[in-house]
Amino acid sequence: MPETKLTQTTGATLKRSLTVVDLVFYGLIVIQPTAPMPLFGIVSKVARGHVVTTILIAMIAMLLTAVSYGRMARVYPSAGSAYSYVRAEFGNFAGYLTGWGIVLDYLLNPLICTIWCSKAAANILPIPYVIWAIFFALLFTSLNLRGIETSAKINRWLAIAMSAVVVYMLICMVRYLTGAGPFAPGFLTKPFYNPETFSLSTVFTGTSIAVLSYIGFDSISTLSEEVVNPQRNILRATVLTCFATGIFSAVEVYAGQLVWPDFMHYPDVDTAYSFVAGRAGGLVLFHIVNGTLLVATIGSGMGAQLGAARLLYGMGRDNALPSRFFGHLDAKTKVPSYNVMFSGVLALIGALSMTYQLGAELLNFGAFLAFTGVNLSVFMHYFVRGKNRHWSYFVLPLAGCAVCLYIWASLRWQAKLLGFAWLCVGAVCAFLRRKAVTPVS
Repeated sequence: MPETKLTQTTGATLKRSLTVVDLVFYGLIVIQPTAPMPLFGIVSKVARGHVVTTILIAMIAMLLTAVSYGRMARVYPSAGSAYSYVRAEFGNFAGYLTGWGIVLDYLLNPLICTIWCSKAAANILPIPYVIWAIFFALLFTSLNLRGIETSAKINRWLAIAMSAVVVYMLICMVRYLTGAGPFAPGFLTKPFYNPETFSLSTVFTGTSIAVLSYIGFDSISTLSEEVVNPQRNILRATVLTCFATGIFSAVEVYAGQLVWPDFMHYPDVDTAYSFVAGRAGGLVLFHIVNGTLLVATIGSGMGAQLGAARLLYGMGRDNALPSRFFGHLDAKTKVPSYNVMFSGVLALIGALSMTYQLGAELLNFGAFLAFTGVNLSVFMHYFVRGKNRHWSYFVLPLAGCAVCLYIWASLRWQAKLLGFAWLCVGAVCAFLRRKAVTPVS
Protein backbone atom coordinates (compact mmCIF):
# COMPACT_ATOMS: atom_id res chain seq x y z
CA MET A 1 0.00 0.00 0.00
CA PRO A 2 1.46 3.40 -0.94
CA GLU A 3 2.40 5.67 1.89
CA THR A 4 -0.10 8.36 2.83
CA LYS A 5 0.90 11.83 1.60
CA LEU A 6 -0.41 15.26 2.46
CA THR A 7 -1.23 17.95 -0.04
CA GLN A 8 -1.62 21.62 0.65
CA THR A 9 -4.67 23.22 -0.91
CA THR A 10 -7.00 25.20 1.22
CA GLY A 11 -5.94 22.84 4.01
CA ALA A 12 -4.12 19.56 4.61
CA THR A 13 -5.92 16.65 2.98
CA LEU A 14 -5.06 13.02 2.35
CA LYS A 15 -4.03 12.18 -1.19
CA ARG A 16 -6.44 9.90 -3.04
CA SER A 17 -4.07 7.35 -4.55
CA LEU A 18 -5.27 3.89 -3.47
CA THR A 19 -6.83 1.62 -6.10
CA VAL A 20 -8.99 -1.49 -5.71
CA VAL A 21 -5.88 -3.69 -6.00
CA ASP A 22 -4.14 -1.69 -3.25
CA LEU A 23 -7.15 -2.06 -0.98
CA VAL A 24 -7.54 -5.80 -1.55
CA PHE A 25 -3.85 -6.38 -0.91
CA TYR A 26 -4.09 -4.27 2.25
CA GLY A 27 -7.13 -6.26 3.42
CA LEU A 28 -5.44 -9.61 2.82
CA ILE A 29 -2.37 -8.44 4.76
CA VAL A 30 -4.54 -7.39 7.70
CA ILE A 31 -6.45 -10.70 7.68
CA GLN A 32 -3.30 -12.78 6.88
CA PRO A 33 -3.03 -15.78 4.50
CA THR A 34 -2.86 -18.17 7.48
CA ALA A 35 -6.05 -16.81 9.13
CA PRO A 36 -8.05 -20.10 9.41
CA MET A 37 -5.17 -22.23 10.70
CA PRO A 38 -5.19 -21.28 14.40
CA LEU A 39 -8.95 -21.98 14.52
CA PHE A 40 -8.83 -25.24 12.61
CA GLY A 41 -8.74 -27.72 15.49
CA ILE A 42 -11.44 -26.01 17.56
CA VAL A 43 -13.83 -25.52 14.63
CA SER A 44 -13.20 -29.06 13.40
CA LYS A 45 -14.10 -30.48 16.79
CA VAL A 46 -17.13 -28.23 17.36
CA ALA A 47 -18.54 -28.63 13.82
CA ARG A 48 -17.71 -32.35 13.79
CA GLY A 49 -15.42 -32.25 10.78
CA HIS A 50 -17.25 -29.64 8.69
CA VAL A 51 -14.68 -26.83 8.77
CA VAL A 52 -15.05 -26.03 5.06
CA THR A 53 -18.80 -25.66 5.45
CA THR A 54 -18.40 -23.24 8.35
CA ILE A 55 -15.90 -21.15 6.39
CA LEU A 56 -18.25 -20.91 3.40
CA ILE A 57 -21.30 -20.04 5.52
CA ALA A 58 -19.24 -17.38 7.27
CA MET A 59 -18.21 -16.06 3.86
CA ILE A 60 -21.87 -15.51 2.91
CA ALA A 61 -22.42 -13.48 6.07
CA MET A 62 -19.25 -11.48 5.49
CA LEU A 63 -20.02 -10.80 1.82
CA LEU A 64 -23.43 -9.39 2.69
CA THR A 65 -21.88 -7.31 5.46
CA ALA A 66 -19.07 -6.20 3.15
CA VAL A 67 -21.66 -4.76 0.76
CA SER A 68 -23.19 -2.86 3.69
CA TYR A 69 -19.79 -1.48 4.75
CA GLY A 70 -19.16 -0.33 1.19
CA ARG A 71 -22.53 1.38 0.96
CA MET A 72 -22.10 3.19 4.28
CA ALA A 73 -18.62 4.32 3.20
CA ARG A 74 -20.32 6.16 0.34
CA VAL A 75 -22.40 8.13 2.83
CA TYR A 76 -19.72 8.70 5.47
CA PRO A 77 -16.39 8.52 3.61
CA SER A 78 -14.41 9.97 6.54
CA ALA A 79 -15.88 7.70 9.25
CA GLY A 80 -15.13 4.09 8.37
CA SER A 81 -16.37 2.30 11.47
CA ALA A 82 -19.46 0.47 12.68
CA TYR A 83 -19.61 2.87 15.62
CA SER A 84 -19.88 5.90 13.32
CA TYR A 85 -22.47 4.32 11.03
CA VAL A 86 -24.75 3.08 13.82
CA ARG A 87 -24.43 6.35 15.75
CA ALA A 88 -25.39 8.37 12.68
CA GLU A 89 -28.46 6.26 11.92
CA PHE A 90 -29.70 5.17 15.36
CA GLY A 91 -28.39 7.75 17.79
CA ASN A 92 -25.63 8.20 20.34
CA PHE A 93 -26.52 5.37 22.72
CA ALA A 94 -26.81 2.71 20.00
CA GLY A 95 -23.52 3.92 18.57
CA TYR A 96 -21.92 3.87 22.00
CA LEU A 97 -22.95 0.25 22.65
CA THR A 98 -21.67 -0.72 19.20
CA GLY A 99 -18.36 1.00 20.00
CA TRP A 100 -18.30 -0.71 23.39
CA GLY A 101 -18.64 -4.07 21.65
CA ILE A 102 -15.73 -3.12 19.37
CA VAL A 103 -13.67 -2.28 22.48
CA LEU A 104 -14.28 -5.87 23.63
CA ASP A 105 -12.92 -7.14 20.30
CA TYR A 106 -9.79 -5.02 20.60
CA LEU A 107 -9.13 -6.14 24.18
CA LEU A 108 -9.69 -9.83 23.42
CA ASN A 109 -7.51 -9.98 20.33
CA PRO A 110 -4.19 -9.69 22.21
CA LEU A 111 -5.60 -12.12 24.79
CA ILE A 112 -6.26 -14.93 22.32
CA CYS A 113 -2.94 -14.17 20.59
CA THR A 114 -1.19 -14.64 23.94
CA ILE A 115 -2.95 -17.99 24.43
CA TRP A 116 -2.12 -19.26 20.94
CA CYS A 117 1.51 -18.08 21.00
CA SER A 118 2.00 -19.83 24.34
CA LYS A 119 0.62 -23.09 22.96
CA ALA A 120 2.69 -22.86 19.75
CA ALA A 121 5.89 -22.01 21.63
CA ALA A 122 5.33 -25.05 23.86
CA ASN A 123 5.48 -27.20 20.70
CA ILE A 124 9.05 -25.93 20.23
CA LEU A 125 10.23 -25.75 23.83
CA PRO A 126 8.00 -27.76 26.19
CA ILE A 127 8.03 -25.60 29.31
CA PRO A 128 4.89 -24.91 31.39
CA TYR A 129 2.14 -22.94 29.66
CA VAL A 130 1.95 -20.33 32.42
CA ILE A 131 5.58 -19.33 31.83
CA TRP A 132 4.97 -18.87 28.11
CA ALA A 133 1.80 -16.86 28.83
CA ILE A 134 3.70 -14.50 31.12
CA PHE A 135 6.52 -14.23 28.58
CA PHE A 136 4.29 -13.26 25.65
CA ALA A 137 2.14 -10.87 27.67
CA LEU A 138 5.32 -9.12 28.81
CA LEU A 139 6.79 -9.23 25.28
CA PHE A 140 3.77 -7.55 23.67
CA THR A 141 3.56 -4.98 26.44
CA SER A 142 7.24 -4.09 26.61
CA LEU A 143 7.63 -3.71 22.83
CA ASN A 144 4.51 -1.55 22.59
CA LEU A 145 5.65 0.61 25.51
CA ARG A 146 8.83 1.33 23.56
CA GLY A 147 6.77 2.37 20.57
CA ILE A 148 8.04 -0.42 18.31
CA GLU A 149 5.77 -0.98 15.31
CA THR A 150 6.15 -3.08 12.20
CA SER A 151 6.15 -1.04 9.00
CA ALA A 152 3.81 -1.57 6.08
CA LYS A 153 6.77 -2.87 4.05
CA ILE A 154 7.63 -5.50 6.67
CA ASN A 155 3.98 -6.57 6.89
CA ARG A 156 3.89 -6.92 3.12
CA TRP A 157 6.96 -9.17 3.03
CA LEU A 158 5.61 -11.22 5.94
CA ALA A 159 2.38 -11.76 4.01
CA ILE A 160 4.34 -12.87 0.95
CA ALA A 161 6.46 -15.25 3.06
CA MET A 162 3.35 -16.70 4.70
CA SER A 163 1.76 -17.19 1.29
CA ALA A 164 4.84 -19.08 0.12
CA VAL A 165 4.64 -21.36 3.17
CA VAL A 166 0.96 -21.99 2.48
CA VAL A 167 1.68 -22.93 -1.15
CA TYR A 168 4.52 -25.28 -0.14
CA MET A 169 2.33 -26.84 2.56
CA LEU A 170 -0.53 -27.45 0.11
CA ILE A 171 1.89 -29.12 -2.31
CA CYS A 172 3.05 -31.43 0.50
CA MET A 173 -0.58 -32.21 1.39
CA VAL A 174 -1.46 -33.06 -2.22
CA ARG A 175 1.60 -35.30 -2.43
CA TYR A 176 0.62 -36.99 0.85
CA LEU A 177 -2.98 -37.57 -0.26
CA THR A 178 -1.89 -38.87 -3.65
CA GLY A 179 0.31 -41.43 -1.96
CA ALA A 180 -2.36 -42.38 0.58
CA GLY A 181 -5.08 -43.18 -2.03
CA PRO A 182 -7.24 -44.70 -3.33
CA PHE A 183 -9.98 -43.47 -1.02
CA ALA A 184 -13.39 -44.81 -0.11
CA PRO A 185 -16.42 -43.32 -1.93
CA GLY A 186 -17.41 -39.97 -0.48
CA PHE A 187 -14.04 -39.32 1.16
CA LEU A 188 -13.36 -36.17 -0.86
CA THR A 189 -16.77 -34.64 -0.05
CA LYS A 190 -16.91 -35.41 3.68
CA PRO A 191 -15.30 -32.09 4.71
CA PHE A 192 -18.33 -30.40 3.10
CA TYR A 193 -20.97 -32.87 4.26
CA ASN A 194 -20.63 -36.06 6.25
CA PRO A 195 -24.08 -37.63 6.84
CA GLU A 196 -22.73 -39.56 9.84
CA THR A 197 -21.71 -36.45 11.81
CA PHE A 198 -23.59 -33.52 10.25
CA SER A 199 -25.73 -31.35 12.51
CA LEU A 200 -26.97 -27.89 11.56
CA SER A 201 -26.65 -26.60 15.12
CA THR A 202 -23.04 -27.75 15.52
CA VAL A 203 -22.12 -26.37 12.08
CA PHE A 204 -23.48 -22.94 12.99
CA THR A 205 -21.73 -23.05 16.36
CA GLY A 206 -18.53 -23.78 14.46
CA THR A 207 -19.35 -20.94 12.07
CA SER A 208 -19.62 -18.54 15.01
CA ILE A 209 -15.94 -19.28 15.66
CA ALA A 210 -14.76 -19.69 12.04
CA VAL A 211 -15.84 -16.14 11.22
CA LEU A 212 -12.75 -14.98 13.11
CA SER A 213 -10.87 -15.87 9.90
CA TYR A 214 -12.42 -12.81 8.27
CA ILE A 215 -11.98 -10.29 11.08
CA GLY A 216 -10.16 -7.26 9.74
CA PHE A 217 -11.89 -6.89 6.35
CA ASP A 218 -13.78 -3.85 7.69
CA SER A 219 -10.49 -1.98 8.13
CA ILE A 220 -10.63 -1.22 4.40
CA SER A 221 -13.41 1.30 5.03
CA THR A 222 -11.11 3.32 7.32
CA LEU A 223 -9.03 4.26 4.25
CA SER A 224 -11.93 5.99 2.50
CA GLU A 225 -10.21 9.40 2.42
CA GLU A 226 -7.21 7.96 0.55
CA VAL A 227 -9.05 5.99 -2.14
CA VAL A 228 -9.63 6.90 -5.77
CA ASN A 229 -13.41 6.97 -6.30
CA PRO A 230 -14.26 5.64 -2.80
CA GLN A 231 -18.00 5.50 -3.60
CA ARG A 232 -17.29 2.60 -5.95
CA ASN A 233 -13.93 1.14 -4.92
CA ILE A 234 -14.46 0.68 -1.17
CA LEU A 235 -17.43 -1.60 -1.83
CA ARG A 236 -15.64 -3.54 -4.55
CA ALA A 237 -12.46 -4.01 -2.54
CA THR A 238 -14.29 -5.06 0.64
CA VAL A 239 -16.34 -7.67 -1.21
CA LEU A 240 -13.33 -8.97 -3.16
CA THR A 241 -11.27 -9.24 0.05
CA CYS A 242 -13.96 -11.28 1.79
CA PHE A 243 -14.39 -13.52 -1.25
CA ALA A 244 -10.64 -14.10 -1.66
CA THR A 245 -10.26 -14.80 2.05
CA GLY A 246 -13.12 -17.30 1.94
CA ILE A 247 -11.70 -19.19 -1.06
CA PHE A 248 -8.14 -19.31 0.32
CA SER A 249 -9.37 -20.36 3.76
CA ALA A 250 -11.66 -23.04 2.34
CA VAL A 251 -8.78 -24.58 0.35
CA GLU A 252 -6.50 -24.61 3.42
CA VAL A 253 -9.01 -26.24 5.78
CA TYR A 254 -10.28 -28.66 3.11
CA ALA A 255 -6.78 -29.99 2.56
CA GLY A 256 -6.19 -30.15 6.31
CA GLN A 257 -9.42 -32.08 6.90
CA LEU A 258 -8.51 -34.64 4.25
CA VAL A 259 -5.03 -35.15 5.70
CA TRP A 260 -6.42 -35.53 9.25
CA PRO A 261 -10.06 -36.74 9.00
CA ASP A 262 -10.25 -37.83 12.67
CA PHE A 263 -11.55 -34.51 14.04
CA MET A 264 -11.86 -35.78 17.61
CA HIS A 265 -8.20 -36.55 18.23
CA TYR A 266 -5.46 -33.92 17.94
CA PRO A 267 -2.31 -33.79 20.11
CA ASP A 268 -3.32 -30.20 20.91
CA VAL A 269 -6.60 -28.79 19.62
CA ASP A 270 -5.43 -25.15 19.66
CA THR A 271 -2.39 -25.83 17.44
CA ALA A 272 -3.94 -28.73 15.52
CA TYR A 273 -3.03 -27.40 12.08
CA SER A 274 0.68 -27.60 12.86
CA PHE A 275 0.26 -31.32 13.53
CA VAL A 276 -1.79 -31.73 10.35
CA ALA A 277 1.07 -30.14 8.40
CA GLY A 278 3.48 -32.45 10.19
CA ARG A 279 1.54 -35.50 9.07
CA ALA A 280 1.74 -34.32 5.45
CA GLY A 281 5.33 -33.07 5.39
CA GLY A 282 7.08 -34.52 8.40
CA LEU A 283 8.85 -32.78 11.26
CA VAL A 284 10.33 -30.11 8.98
CA LEU A 285 6.95 -28.91 7.74
CA PHE A 286 5.55 -29.13 11.27
CA HIS A 287 8.14 -26.65 12.51
CA ILE A 288 7.86 -24.44 9.43
CA VAL A 289 4.08 -24.07 9.82
CA ASN A 290 4.22 -23.85 13.61
CA GLY A 291 6.96 -21.20 13.41
CA THR A 292 5.19 -19.25 10.67
CA LEU A 293 1.95 -19.16 12.64
CA LEU A 294 3.86 -18.17 15.77
CA VAL A 295 5.52 -15.22 14.02
CA ALA A 296 2.22 -14.18 12.45
CA THR A 297 0.38 -14.33 15.76
CA ILE A 298 3.12 -12.40 17.57
CA GLY A 299 2.68 -9.64 14.99
CA SER A 300 -1.09 -9.78 15.37
CA GLY A 301 -0.83 -9.72 19.16
CA MET A 302 1.42 -6.68 19.20
CA GLY A 303 -0.73 -4.81 16.69
CA ALA A 304 -3.95 -5.74 18.46
CA GLN A 305 -2.66 -4.60 21.84
CA LEU A 306 -1.52 -1.25 20.48
CA GLY A 307 -4.82 -0.89 18.62
CA ALA A 308 -6.71 -1.52 21.86
CA ALA A 309 -4.54 1.03 23.67
CA ARG A 310 -5.19 3.66 21.01
CA LEU A 311 -8.92 3.01 21.00
CA LEU A 312 -9.06 3.39 24.78
CA TYR A 313 -6.94 6.55 24.49
CA GLY A 314 -9.41 8.03 22.03
CA MET A 315 -12.29 7.27 24.37
CA GLY A 316 -10.37 8.75 27.29
CA ARG A 317 -9.47 11.87 25.33
CA ASP A 318 -13.16 12.31 24.43
CA ASN A 319 -14.09 11.80 28.10
CA ALA A 320 -16.09 8.65 27.33
CA LEU A 321 -13.74 6.95 29.84
CA PRO A 322 -11.86 8.56 32.76
CA SER A 323 -9.40 10.81 30.97
CA ARG A 324 -6.76 10.92 33.72
CA PHE A 325 -5.94 7.25 33.14
CA PHE A 326 -7.17 6.35 29.65
CA GLY A 327 -6.32 9.74 28.13
CA HIS A 328 -2.69 9.60 29.28
CA LEU A 329 0.01 9.77 26.59
CA ASP A 330 3.69 9.16 27.32
CA ALA A 331 5.58 12.40 26.66
CA LYS A 332 8.65 10.62 25.23
CA THR A 333 7.30 7.73 23.18
CA LYS A 334 3.88 9.24 22.34
CA VAL A 335 2.36 5.89 23.29
CA PRO A 336 -0.74 5.59 25.54
CA SER A 337 1.37 3.69 28.05
CA TYR A 338 -1.26 3.22 30.76
CA ASN A 339 -3.59 1.64 28.23
CA VAL A 340 -0.84 -0.62 26.89
CA MET A 341 -0.18 -1.89 30.42
CA PHE A 342 -3.91 -2.21 31.10
CA SER A 343 -4.38 -4.29 27.95
CA GLY A 344 -1.33 -6.40 28.81
CA VAL A 345 -2.64 -7.18 32.28
CA LEU A 346 -6.02 -8.18 30.86
CA ALA A 347 -4.31 -10.39 28.27
CA LEU A 348 -2.31 -12.19 30.94
CA ILE A 349 -5.29 -12.66 33.28
CA GLY A 350 -7.40 -13.93 30.39
CA ALA A 351 -4.68 -16.24 29.11
CA LEU A 352 -4.46 -17.87 32.55
CA SER A 353 -8.21 -18.16 33.07
CA MET A 354 -9.81 -18.54 29.63
CA THR A 355 -9.59 -20.98 26.74
CA TYR A 356 -8.76 -19.90 23.20
CA GLN A 357 -12.22 -21.04 22.09
CA LEU A 358 -14.08 -18.92 24.66
CA GLY A 359 -11.89 -15.91 23.87
CA ALA A 360 -12.58 -16.26 20.14
CA GLU A 361 -16.31 -16.67 20.70
CA LEU A 362 -16.46 -13.66 23.01
CA LEU A 363 -14.55 -11.58 20.47
CA ASN A 364 -17.09 -12.58 17.82
CA PHE A 365 -19.94 -11.63 20.16
CA GLY A 366 -18.99 -7.98 19.77
CA ALA A 367 -18.07 -8.33 16.09
CA PHE A 368 -21.42 -9.78 15.08
CA LEU A 369 -23.34 -7.11 16.96
CA ALA A 370 -21.31 -4.51 15.06
CA PHE A 371 -21.92 -6.28 11.73
CA THR A 372 -25.65 -6.47 12.45
CA GLY A 373 -25.65 -2.76 13.24
CA VAL A 374 -23.94 -1.90 9.94
CA ASN A 375 -26.47 -3.96 7.96
CA LEU A 376 -29.36 -2.27 9.76
CA SER A 377 -27.77 1.13 9.14
CA VAL A 378 -27.87 0.53 5.37
CA PHE A 379 -31.54 -0.45 5.55
CA MET A 380 -32.36 2.61 7.67
CA HIS A 381 -30.39 5.13 5.61
CA TYR A 382 -31.28 4.03 2.11
CA PHE A 383 -34.62 2.23 2.29
CA VAL A 384 -36.39 3.89 5.24
CA ARG A 385 -35.07 7.45 5.36
CA GLY A 386 -33.88 7.75 1.78
CA LYS A 387 -37.01 6.05 0.48
CA ASN A 388 -34.94 4.17 -2.08
CA ARG A 389 -37.21 1.23 -2.83
CA HIS A 390 -34.72 -0.71 -4.92
CA TRP A 391 -34.83 -4.36 -3.86
CA SER A 392 -31.12 -4.49 -3.02
CA TYR A 393 -31.50 -1.92 -0.24
CA PHE A 394 -34.17 -4.10 1.33
CA VAL A 395 -33.06 -7.67 0.68
CA LEU A 396 -29.28 -7.52 1.06
CA PRO A 397 -28.95 -5.63 4.38
CA LEU A 398 -31.81 -7.55 6.00
CA ALA A 399 -30.39 -10.85 4.74
CA GLY A 400 -26.98 -9.87 6.14
CA CYS A 401 -28.61 -8.90 9.41
CA ALA A 402 -30.51 -12.21 9.62
CA VAL A 403 -27.45 -14.36 8.86
CA CYS A 404 -25.28 -12.43 11.32
CA LEU A 405 -27.90 -12.68 14.07
CA TYR A 406 -28.36 -16.41 13.47
CA ILE A 407 -24.64 -17.05 13.68
CA TRP A 408 -24.43 -14.77 16.74
CA ALA A 409 -27.25 -16.76 18.38
CA SER A 410 -25.25 -19.95 17.73
CA LEU A 411 -22.50 -18.83 20.11
CA ARG A 412 -22.27 -20.93 23.24
CA TRP A 413 -24.14 -19.63 26.26
CA GLN A 414 -20.89 -18.86 28.11
CA ALA A 415 -19.85 -16.36 25.44
CA LYS A 416 -23.30 -14.76 25.32
CA LEU A 417 -23.45 -14.47 29.11
CA LEU A 418 -20.07 -12.76 29.33
CA GLY A 419 -20.89 -10.63 26.28
CA PHE A 420 -24.13 -9.36 27.79
CA ALA A 421 -22.31 -8.68 31.05
CA TRP A 422 -19.82 -6.55 29.09
CA LEU A 423 -22.66 -4.60 27.45
CA CYS A 424 -24.24 -4.01 30.87
CA VAL A 425 -20.93 -2.64 32.17
CA GLY A 426 -20.80 -0.33 29.17
CA ALA A 427 -24.35 0.88 29.74
CA VAL A 428 -23.61 1.59 33.41
CA CYS A 429 -20.42 3.46 32.48
CA ALA A 430 -22.35 5.57 29.98
CA PHE A 431 -24.99 6.39 32.58
CA LEU A 432 -22.43 7.35 35.23
CA ARG A 433 -20.42 9.50 32.80
CA ARG A 434 -23.55 11.24 31.60
CA LYS A 435 -24.70 11.86 35.15
CA ALA A 436 -21.28 13.24 36.07
CA VAL A 437 -21.28 15.81 33.26
CA THR A 438 -24.95 16.81 33.47
CA PRO A 439 -25.23 20.17 35.24
CA VAL A 440 -27.48 20.40 38.26
CA SER A 441 -30.42 22.76 37.58
